[in-house]
Amino acid sequence: MTESSHLAMGTEETARLMRLATYASISVASVLIVAKLVAWGMSDSISLLATLIDSVLDALASLINLVAVRHALTPADKEHRFGHGKAEALAGLSQSMFIAGSAGFLLLEAGRRIINPTPVEAPGIGILVMVFSIFATMLLLGVQNHVIRKTNSTAIKADAMHYRVDLLVNGSVILALWLSARGWSEFDALFAFAIAVYILYSAWGIIRLSYDQLMDRELPDEQREAIKQRVLQHQKVRGLHDLRSRHSGVMTFIQLHLELDDDLSLLEAHKISDEVEMSLLKVFPGSEIIIHIDPQSVVGDESMKDFN
Repeated sequence: MTESSHLAMGTEETARLMRLATYASISVASVLIVAKLVAWGMSDSISLLATLIDSVLDALASLINLVAVRHALTPADKEHRFGHGKAEALAGLSQSMFIAGSAGFLLLEAGRRIINPTPVEAPGIGILVMVFSIFATMLLLGVQNHVIRKTNSTAIKADAMHYRVDLLVNGSVILALWLSARGWSEFDALFAFAIAVYILYSAWGIIRLSYDQLMDRELPDEQREAIKQRVLQHQKVRGLHDLRSRHSGVMTFIQLHLELDDDLSLLEAHKISDEVEMSLLKVFPGSEIIIHIDPQSVVGDESMKDFN
């Protein structure tokens, strides 16, 4: 089987896994919305309303992810030679706006309930629904974590980030309902307030992740160091400089200048470059790698190494 066939299979598998994660997210969010809506109607709990709103936003964010993932997986074309991976980062920014808006609403509603506490009715049904929510969310996170390990998708990372927040949110709602059942109804609003603050914090994390991709931030230092070590492992490589890297959707882009002996033929230099590229692909599979070859004797301009 040819190398291009292997890459095609990898792309198809990536697309399948990412679609699986988005469909699973939408399905879980839809089920939880119905369950939490019934429980909130029976209990009138503000903390339960908080997690209901969060699930509605999860569903909307997952729908955005579905569209973004489909667009991000579209092959590169004449107008987009580097592909459409940044659609995932745009989806992440959209999610963060939804999340921040919901947090603002919760802060206002929680403030109103703190001033005018309202007893929680039928807390038992609310606790039961929250236990079910935790179980369903853990199953979904298992699927998402598997997909993230295989694809390194920004959109799925953003989705998983606020589902991890949901685990803490659901646990805190159980505690709030339990305290309210024992006569401390003010804790319901206090927990809702704390949930809103935590939701804002999670939104900031998504914003930073998306912003880094849109602004072509370099890969983390440990990954850049891994690239350098991998390149220098080749016995005929004399050095490298002008290493540039970025992440876009599920794609990683790596560019570098390879320093080789002056007396190598063009064919020999090309062969070494191909071997270095194959070595890097073992560590960063599916990456787009561009290598420029330089004779060692002419690599004297220090300005070329400023960002090494």
